[in-house]
Amino acid sequence: MKNKKQLKIGELFSGPGGLALGAYLAAKKTQLFDYEHAWAVDNHEHTCETYIRNIKGATPDSVFCEDIRTFNMKNLRNASDKIDGFAFGFPCNDFSVVGEQKGMQGDFGPLYTYGLKVLRMFEPDFFVAENVSGLTSANQGEALKKILKDLEQAGPKYVLTPYLYKFEEYGVPQARHRLIIVGFKKSLGIKFKPPKQTHLKKFVSAKDAIEKTPIKKDAYNNEKTVQSDLVVKRLSYILPGQNAWNAAIPKAYQLNVKGAKLSQIYKRLEAEKPSYTITGSGGGGTHVYHWSENRALTNRERARLQTFPDNFEFMGSKESIRRQIGMAVPPDGAKVIFEAIFKSLHGIEYDHIKDDDIYIPGMKRK
Repeated sequence: MKNKKQLKIGELFSGPGGLALGAYLAAKKTQLFDYEHAWAVDNHEHTCETYIRNIKGATPDSVFCEDIRTFNMKNLRNASDKIDGFAFGFPCNDFSVVGEQKGMQGDFGPLYTYGLKVLRMFEPDFFVAENVSGLTSANQGEALKKILKDLEQAGPKYVLTPYLYKFEEYGVPQARHRLIIVGFKKSLGIKFKPPKQTHLKKFVSAKDAIEKTPIKKDAYNNEKTVQSDLVVKRLSYILPGQNAWNAAIPKAYQLNVKGAKLSQIYKRLEAEKPSYTITGSGGGGTHVYHWSENRALTNRERARLQTFPDNFEFMGSKESIRRQIGMAVPPDGAKVIFEAIFKSLHGIEYDHIKDDDIYIPGMKRK
């Protein structure tokens, strides 16, 4: 791969395009490859529309809006006879630390196996698999062990490097921790090294992300949420970093909730720190709240915390857009990883994490 070439990448569970945009930006920065979209599959209509609207080369013929469990995977061959790379953020519902954590026993846990089918069909040089940090402990750690073993043995066999990335350490203005598994075809003789953190000493704050470059009045997806008088009053008693449960709120404005009390309910951001994790679903009080104004963030503000550029237009209803933003991989985080992948393919050295520090919490070091 000494000469610059087109690098075709296919995706399952593509979301609105966070991984794809990250790969495109990495190719543009490193100038080692030209990014080429091959195909993408996702089961959410508005998400597919967003992907087609924003990702270079994506068309209604190359983006399949279908449930992978009933999708005819032969259609992928029709879209592209080969791919060089493969990315899949297999659904995380059953591995998330928020919820029941059903793991492999849930409806979503086994969906990673469709990624195995792609690896057998196309035998790409590399793949990137993304999931929540909760995967490391699902089913007492047995789920991750099985997934790693299956990925390692898939198709031509792969050399894996799983690593728990804390994206705020890479310049993303959000404490978002995700397990990323990078695999290289064994025959290539490449052992991937996670790129070294770039922002350990100075995180990007929520305020800088949202305000350093003002959002234009006519920016996409920037409609404000209308807050009720009750919510405005409740927020007025919540300080930055506090939530509905630990703030000194008069009884008249308190929530009457029994059972589990999620820490993100009506939680305000802290201006000088990265945001807490942006989520894609939830009822009242889960929309992420401004540090000084008594309101929820707009979707565009959430998108900035996820590092989507302002010219990235999300399609669909307000709640659908919120879902897409919350479920996406931050493009700037994906970009750092793809830069390291592209350099690895070319045998180019880069700053990386030491071997002794490449391990997954809860698992034995190799």
